[in-house]
Amino acid sequence: MSVENPQAAAGGKIVVDAIRKAFTDARGKQLPVVGGISLAVAEGEFLAIVGPSGCGKSTLMNMLAGFEQPDAGGVRIDGRVVTAPSPKGIVISQQGSVFPWLTVQQNLMFGLNGTEHAETAQERAELADHYAAMVGLKGFENAYPHELSGGMLKRVELARAFIVKPEILYLDEPFSALDALMNLRMRNELLRILGEERHTVLLITHDVEEAIYMADRIVVLSPRPTTIQATFEVDLPHPRRIGSPEAQALREAILAELGL
Repeated sequence: MSVENPQAAAGGKIVVDAIRKAFTDARGKQLPVVGGISLAVAEGEFLAIVGPSGCGKSTLMNMLAGFEQPDAGGVRIDGRVVTAPSPKGIVISQQGSVFPWLTVQQNLMFGLNGTEHAETAQERAELADHYAAMVGLKGFENAYPHELSGGMLKRVELARAFIVKPEILYLDEPFSALDALMNLRMRNELLRILGEERHTVLLITHDVEEAIYMADRIVVLSPRPTTIQATFEVDLPHPRRIGSPEAQALREAILAELGL
C-alpha cells in the first residue's frame, strides 16, 4: 500500500500535492476537513475514493474539480494548476442535473452549444441521438424528464456527460439514489461506455462493493480531518464477480481499514 501511484506521479493526468481545507463554523472556530492529501491519477485510470460518512469526501472532490480552492497545497491537471472548474472535466452527482423543460435530445444538445464537436444544429441533433442510443434511450429522444424513470434520467445524465467528450469524469455518488438493481445496471452501463471511450474517472462512494466492481484502484480515507489511510490496487478482470474469493478478500481488507 502507498499513498499515491508512482507511475502516475511521473506524468499523471491529475496530481494532488498535500492539499488541506478547513471551514469556519458559526462561532468562528476552525473546522479542519481535509488534513493533507497527496495522490496522482494516471490518464485513463479509474480511481475510487471511499471513506466514513462526513470525512470530507465531497469537499475533496470539489477541490479536485476546481469548485473550491485548498487552503494549502494544490491540484494540477496535465501539469497546470487548477484554479477553477475545467472544461476538461464533467461532474455527475447524486442530485441530478437534467433540465425538466427540455426533451432528452434537447438536454443532450444543450451541452454542445459553443463546442467544436458539432457545428450545425443537424450535427448536434445527430450526435445527441447517437449518445441517447449509446445509453439505451433510442426511441425516447423526444420524451421529457417527467416521462422517464429514475434510471432513465441517470442515463440522460451519463449521455450528457459523455457527449462533450470530457477527459475527466468526476462522479460523486452518482447512483446512490437508485434501487439496488438499477444501481447495478448503471454501473455496467458506465463500464460499457468506458470500454468504448477512454476517460479518466474519479469516483466518490460510500459503497465498498461499488468501488471494487468498477475501479482500477481504491483510496481509503481516514475520519476528519481526512488523510489517505490506505490504497488498494484492484487487479481483477472485468466483468467482476463481487462474490469471488478475491473480491471478498479485498472487501474485508477495505472494511477493516474503515473499522468495520
